[in-house]
Amino acid sequence: MYCSKTKTQGRIPDPCRAHSATFLGHKMYVFGGGDGSTYYNTLYMLDTQNFSWEKLEVQGTTPGPRRAHTSWSYNGNVYIYAGGDGVKALDDLYMLKLDEGDSLICWIKIKTMGKSPRPRGYHTSNLVDDKLVVLGGSDGHECFSDIHVLDLKTFTWTQSIPNRQIPRLSHSSTIVGSYLFVLCGHDGNNYSNQVLLLNLKNFTWETKKILGNFPKQRGYHSAILFDSRIFLFGGYDGSQVFDDFWALNLTSSAYLPLVKFNI
Repeated sequence: MYCSKTKTQGRIPDPCRAHSATFLGHKMYVFGGGDGSTYYNTLYMLDTQNFSWEKLEVQGTTPGPRRAHTSWSYNGNVYIYAGGDGVKALDDLYMLKLDEGDSLICWIKIKTMGKSPRPRGYHTSNLVDDKLVVLGGSDGHECFSDIHVLDLKTFTWTQSIPNRQIPRLSHSSTIVGSYLFVLCGHDGNNYSNQVLLLNLKNFTWETKKILGNFPKQRGYHSAILFDSRIFLFGGYDGSQVFDDFWALNLTSSAYLPLVKFNI
């Protein structure tokens, strides 16, 4: 439980927020984000073996400037989806194609099939085997409660209808076995500090009794599962920026991460 600020070298990215950061091997790829009214579509890579930054020049169809998008790695490549460009919400999908030597080849814009989600940002995307679960978000006017699944083998969208409509944006979603733990976020009216569980086997929302103290209502935080605990850091509630650190202990449900399932 010790925090330290790591000294880095190289071409350090400009200050930004609502960017994406995706690990692939020992390298972290940071794309987009913004500062005030400025939106970026720059791509940086941090080598965590020597903590050296590099600004990458990539061939192909480069995604437009954006923030509040999501990203993930799959089959040795990096993907980004949706977000906003300061004028409108987006619904596009791009792949950063890498070769086996881990050097960049190009950006490729992916054409999908099926009924795609409405344009959005501040959603979450979770990878489950070959499927991507997209939850919530906003187009700047409406806070969404819909759930969509993208088959990454065929790039086909399907929509899953949950048992309840729970709108969320700027939340976090963490895979724990066959559940998606959705923490905090905004429901279109207010910030929340709820802990919600989405059962990915049947797409039903469930609630469990949570003991202990709760974080203050917030969104724009980060969360990760480690050692049977979900760690939550930071966030914003519309007036206050948080730097606190919380743990949701899942010891009594420690078997959950071991549960294997398919969507």
